[in-house]
Amino acid sequence: MSRLGRANLNVTRKWQDTLMANARPRKNGRKPIAKLPKIVSLFSGAGGLDHGFKSVGFELSAAFDISSAAIETHKRNFPSAVSTAADLIELGPKGVSSLVRSTLPPGSRIGIIGGPPCQGFSRANTTATASDPRNKLPKLYIEIVRELQAHFLVEFVVFENVLGMRDKKHSASYQNLLSGLRTLGFNVTEKELCALDFGVPQTRKRIVLSAIRAELGAKSVHPRKRKGLATVQDAIGTLPQPRFFSRDLTENDIPHHPNHWTMNPVSPRFRMKAAVHGGRCFKQLSWEKPSPTIAFGHREIYVHPSGTRRLSIFEAMLLQGFPRSFVLKGNLSEQVEQVSNAVPPPLAKSLAAAIRHALGE
Repeated sequence: MSRLGRANLNVTRKWQDTLMANARPRKNGRKPIAKLPKIVSLFSGAGGLDHGFKSVGFELSAAFDISSAAIETHKRNFPSAVSTAADLIELGPKGVSSLVRSTLPPGSRIGIIGGPPCQGFSRANTTATASDPRNKLPKLYIEIVRELQAHFLVEFVVFENVLGMRDKKHSASYQNLLSGLRTLGFNVTEKELCALDFGVPQTRKRIVLSAIRAELGAKSVHPRKRKGLATVQDAIGTLPQPRFFSRDLTENDIPHHPNHWTMNPVSPRFRMKAAVHGGRCFKQLSWEKPSPTIAFGHREIYVHPSGTRRLSIFEAMLLQGFPRSFVLKGNLSEQVEQVSNAVPPPLAKSLAAAIRHALGE
């Protein structure tokens, strides 16, 4: 075992001793039921992954994202968590650790979840290269995990990203991520997951690494597939018309849901037959099929099946599997970014349930 591995093992055993002392039998001979590990969310975005973990009983303690609008969304939907708008590169592992320690007592059991921005690995980014600065974020992720291990008992780590991360030109970064997690004392399960298999009407595929602390002797993590919505019609077929964007538009002006708004359909294409739609900027959805991956550019929001306008933000949220009670904050562009980057909550819920099962809790 390496010197780093022995150091991490010693830290783990120290916190295990603390936990065992706190779990001594009560007078009736029963041990108190241990609470689930608290969640630290890195690159949280709006909180799609966080919502899945909350849905199966995990408590969100701290969340970090560079987008102030995403953090406002997080605060609105997860008011009990301490959500921080910060560039994790500038904050660094010690800065993250300091903020988490202000939220949780040392020795607490935690789980770390997140998915760094994926554009540097995305196959849709035809100019992506191995030298893209964003490709250094997985290394930062490992460094943050290592730093948090010095103060907390990290029971598991979840890392989500695009399939392109495993492509040949990014293989060194991907293999370093895997070896980094294993060096820190985790058993890693690699899974390619499709949102459609978890009741989300979208053909979104992602790679998910689920790393469980090796000393737990846990089994591999296998999210259970679930039936649910399968087509665009299932998700948004009964919605009323959205409001169109205007500079003075506020939440109070939008009926049905605060995010049920979209851009004005000014292109001549919206007044032509649906057959002219197509290509990256005018990809039209079909009522009878699931949506392609929700990954919009600033003006590349998919065209509604009617062919007369683009999707509203709320319609995109439903196609991502967000509950109707969820609300995104920020301007139109910020909401587009948040809904595009999110992990579908139903997929996240199955993943979180599988993590909980692997932990034996």
